Amino acid sequence: MKNAKKIISAALITLFATSLIGCNMIEKTPKGIAKTEVAKVFNTKITKGEVAEQLTGVIKELQTQYGPNYTTNTEAMTALTTQKQQVLAGLIDEEIINYKAKELKVVPTDDKLNAQINKQLAEIKKSVGTDAKYKAALTQAGITEDQLKARIKPSVIQEALKTETTKNVKVTDAEEEAYYKANLDLYTTKPNTIHLAHILVKTQAEAVAIKKRLDAGENFAKLAKEKGTDGTKATGGELGTLKFNDTSMDATFMAAAIKVPAGKVSAPVQTQYGFHLIKDIARTNYPTKKFADAKAEIEKTLLAKNKAAAWTAAMTKWTTEAKVTKIDDNL
Repeated sequence: MKNAKKIISAALITLFATSLIGCNMIEKTPKGIAKTEVAKVFNTKITKGEVAEQLTGVIKELQTQYGPNYTTNTEAMTALTTQKQQVLAGLIDEEIINYKAKELKVVPTDDKLNAQINKQLAEIKKSVGTDAKYKAALTQAGITEDQLKARIKPSVIQEALKTETTKNVKVTDAEEEAYYKANLDLYTTKPNTIHLAHILVKTQAEAVAIKKRLDAGENFAKLAKEKGTDGTKATGGELGTLKFNDTSMDATFMAAAIKVPAGKVSAPVQTQYGFHLIKDIARTNYPTKKFADAKAEIEKTLLAKNKAAAWTAAMTKWTTEAKVTKIDDNL
């Protein structure tokens, strides 16, 4: 289930990156081009115009970065194509959700919809800061408050459908105990900490070659400065002291870091950023809580995971039922 912070974040992204259309749609017959079909979901057509309505902010950024002739820049057009695909994917999901919400009769009443929309709008305004900043943000994005409300509405319907779809999801005692035993480091009287450094490179081959040099006795910090590709290279790959459950770090990275023996360096670890060699400089371990003391926290964690899995499975099933077709050439 999407929490308030995530909803606000999603709405803010919409706030700063939505509306109007690209250069091609201003040429020739705009109305006709806007009606061009780019996808079909449950026999409902999604048009080029609907996609374009969410691209004004993106186009403004491209114009700022690449100039008014951004359409002649390959990098800019690649970025725009990616944004179009992402918007279309969102509209497809939105159509599926709307269809299933109506079918299952869980669409909130107008009064409830408006109440939730206004609540989220108030949270967005609070997040932005002053009323003047909020209005400036709307102006910068080229949208009105009514248009912003229209972009919040789908999240309210989605939340109602998620609630209905996952209402019977449960967690068993056996699941909780198994998770507890597999993650003892996460359930300590105080959060365990680990002091880490890493060397990030693009390829596995590079990481393997560096690991051989480390195993031969070369200095980690020296090699991090020489071979590292991220901002930590200047400080020898230093990442500081982190909690085992630090959610600001890549989950795959942290899971691997926790398994590195004290004072040792890991084998190459692949994440979304590339390949890492992770060094455990020092760690502090605290006593493990008893299962009974951790049970409520574990139940909350697993319930969220199980509901997320149920929602993903439902969306996968519905997407198949929707017989989605895309016409990328029209996008």
